[in-house]
Amino acid sequence: MVGCREIVHHREMRALKIRELTQEEMTALKKGVRSPQAFTVRRSQTLLASNAGHTAPQIAAQLHCSDQCVREAVHAFHTEGLSCLSAKSHATHTDQSAIDETGRDRLEELLHQSPRHFGQDTSVWTLKGLAQVGYAQGITSRQVSTETIRRTLKKLGENWKRAKKRLRSASAALTRSMR
Repeated sequence: MVGCREIVHHREMRALKIRELTQEEMTALKKGVRSPQAFTVRRSQTLLASNAGHTAPQIAAQLHCSDQCVREAVHAFHTEGLSCLSAKSHATHTDQSAIDETGRDRLEELLHQSPRHFGQDTSVWTLKGLAQVGYAQGITSRQVSTETIRRTLKKLGENWKRAKKRLRSASAALTRSMR
């Protein structure tokens, strides 16, 4: 048991060394230490310390970050090269829209129908009404906010205020023609 613990301890303290640096990479890392971007400075410092043979815990203590942060920097350098010195977006890269393309088309069709056909108390669509009916009709995958509906209408090229005015005028014209 003691032997196992010593081996694990030895593995943790092993120097986390990046591959042999080219002259161009060494120059870029030294330049990165003077960057106005904090992310670039930290990455450059981490990689230079790793190149000097320091362990992840030593680098982490020196730079006041976690061991994992150091390991991620070294891994990023191995997979991305010098492009790892630039911060990447943390935004989700998948489309998480509650309304897919088919749903947008159906929402646009819904706009041209009377809200009263769907149990609404008004003859003019409201964003809240569109959100409720859209969910009830299966246009949206979940109950969405009025802001989601507004953004979807914008993607469709519909300005909500203009659409509302057009719907009111269409409703008024329909009322006049029924007289």
